[in-house]
Amino acid sequence: MTERELAALAEEMTARSYAPYSHFHVGAALLCRDGRVYTGCNIENAAYGPTVCAERVAFFEAIRDGEREFEKIAVVGGPDGQITSHTTPCGVCRQVMREFCGDDFVILSWDGHEIRRHTLGELLPASFSPKDLTR
Repeated sequence: MTERELAALAEEMTARSYAPYSHFHVGAALLCRDGRVYTGCNIENAAYGPTVCAERVAFFEAIRDGEREFEKIAVVGGPDGQITSHTTPCGVCRQVMREFCGDDFVILSWDGHEIRRHTLGELLPASFSPKDLTR
């Protein structure tokens, strides 16, 4: 799957987003090493705390299905679903990614014109990971 195809899947997911409070619709498409793709959208809640991001929806679905090896994720978002700038994962999502991915995990953002490519190591330097818990 090309990076543009992955970004297109993420963009499609913005239409399924439930964002009545922030009005910021986000979609994600996660590519596993075996070629399977899991998608997600952000789902807000009036109590705010239970809100879940698109990236975590995609990761948790994949993990539920037994996936543990991930290649890259595309993240697309914008106000009222209008894709006009690059969106990257929030800190909580970056930490979830760190649980399952190394520094070389690729994070793509799409603004409707170009794809930007980052690694998890670039977006979450000096992070805390499971290896920090080894005795």
